[in-house]
Amino acid sequence: MQVIVHGGAGGVPEEPEPRQAVLDEAASVGGARDDPVDAVCEAVAVLESSPRFNAGTGGAVQSDGVVRTDAGIMTDERSAGAACSMAGVENAVAVARAVMEETPHVLLAGERAVAFAADYGVETGVDCLTEETRARWEELDPPGGGPREQLAWVADRFGGTTADPKSDHDTVGAVASDGERVAAATSTGGRWLALAGRVGDVPQIGSGFYATPAGGASATGAGEDIARVTLSRLAVDRLEGGETPEEAAENAIEEFESLTGSTAGIIVCDGEEVGSAYNSDGMQVASAGQ
Repeated sequence: MQVIVHGGAGGVPEEPEPRQAVLDEAASVGGARDDPVDAVCEAVAVLESSPRFNAGTGGAVQSDGVVRTDAGIMTDERSAGAACSMAGVENAVAVARAVMEETPHVLLAGERAVAFAADYGVETGVDCLTEETRARWEELDPPGGGPREQLAWVADRFGGTTADPKSDHDTVGAVASDGERVAAATSTGGRWLALAGRVGDVPQIGSGFYATPAGGASATGAGEDIARVTLSRLAVDRLEGGETPEEAAENAIEEFESLTGSTAGIIVCDGEEVGSAYNSDGMQVASAGQ
């Protein structure tokens, strides 16, 4: 099994070595599986459980103080599933997989997605705040009222861009192939201080994740811009055009930057090779396979 994982495109982490160790573990766990869907789900689950990443535990806090998780998964057969805006769900990729395998749908959202998760054995009611994220939230003075009252406050803080410069692009993802079958999955806790209920690129097919018989991709970075240009689809389209995974990743990021001026990263696997590229300050990856 060939597996590549990422820990998000954004700033350079303060402690890269411990984060890299978790990524290496995730790649190793995925690489030991015989099925690509198992490989990406179990690799991503390792990262969702680590507070060092912005997925599951350690996810970003929205404007109402709640962490909501999103995830998506797709295979080379174009089977797909996603779930979004889930409060209290750490293992979001497991919910996305259940949507893909157990329903006729491709996306469930909000409290109904949480109820669905519980019915299919995914733990709910999890406190996804860490000591650090709880402390960051408690330092703030968010406005009350509805979305209109919150928007000006959100606009100054969304993504940690102004009042808080800390990076929060630590979405996680994995792509795997056994040489014949392909799966791609991405999971996130969103971006800091988004308006409550915001959903970015991660659970959108072609944006945060995509797969065809040519290969798969998982994206990370500025979610709204990734969704606007369907970054993962751009990379896989390049695989279908004959590019290597490294070429597809580099050229997709170049095209993304030229179209949006934003930062992102992507990992790509075609069953024989893996590739990655980013235009942010940093993005850690790990791979495993034969």
